[in-house]
Amino acid sequence: MISIVLPAKNEEGAIGATVEKIRISCPEAEVIVVDDGSSDGTAECAKAAGARVVSHPYSKGNGAAIKTGARVATGEIIIFMDADGQHDPADIPRLLAKMGEGYDLVVGARGKGSQASAGRGVANRFYNKLASYMTGHTVEDLTSGFRAVRAAKFREFLYLLPNGFSYPTTSTMAFFRAGYSVAYLPITAAKRIGKSHIMLLRDGTRFLLIIFKIGTLYSPLKLFGPVALLLFLVASGWYAHTFIAFSRFTNMSALLYTGSVVVFLMGLISEQITALMYKDKDV
Repeated sequence: MISIVLPAKNEEGAIGATVEKIRISCPEAEVIVVDDGSSDGTAECAKAAGARVVSHPYSKGNGAAIKTGARVATGEIIIFMDADGQHDPADIPRLLAKMGEGYDLVVGARGKGSQASAGRGVANRFYNKLASYMTGHTVEDLTSGFRAVRAAKFREFLYLLPNGFSYPTTSTMAFFRAGYSVAYLPITAAKRIGKSHIMLLRDGTRFLLIIFKIGTLYSPLKLFGPVALLLFLVASGWYAHTFIAFSRFTNMSALLYTGSVVVFLMGLISEQITALMYKDKDV
């Protein structure tokens, strides 16, 4: 049994056609649209197209809609995709075929021409590089919302997922950290139908927090360690300068050395906390 979950907020213009295309590509699949407090006819259009609709009484966020969909889905495999027409339902069989090779998570990786804007493309490439460094695996698209997962394993991490827009990042890093198998499949994302719900200033700040979330979800010491080393080297350089020039050890050197030790110890503590979060899932 396959369940396809689409979080939707004010997607009246796209949801009906998206559901119809899904039912053509996967006629036996369970199609669930989670209406995240829409003020238009999103729910009605989804129902008319043949989807099962679960509605939030008010907007809780994209991640909250994903969690709701995961809880009510009955399939052993869940496909998550956007409701705005960006993701092609014809790619669903390709994701499922990749899952059949033994993977627990298969992500639709967008090409360069599929990014919504140049700025977001640069940001996504930075996230991918950082995640690749943290995990030791090549991460081709950390923020893609088009993905297939094994439902039971995905539900293990629902408590970690934020209610906002960064659920793809969190879930991907959680799967890597737990030792589950992750694969990427190249896709082409179309231009969305309707207006994006992402606000540059508000969500740009939130996306910056993804950087720290990547570190704390996988291996905090890989994030804290280089910072501690940098502070130590700066402290040593400043100490060498002041010792040669003034033959003294300054308060600034002491502060930098102290900061280096504190950051390193914070990394160690975070590493232990992260290990406890995954204590029943490590392989």
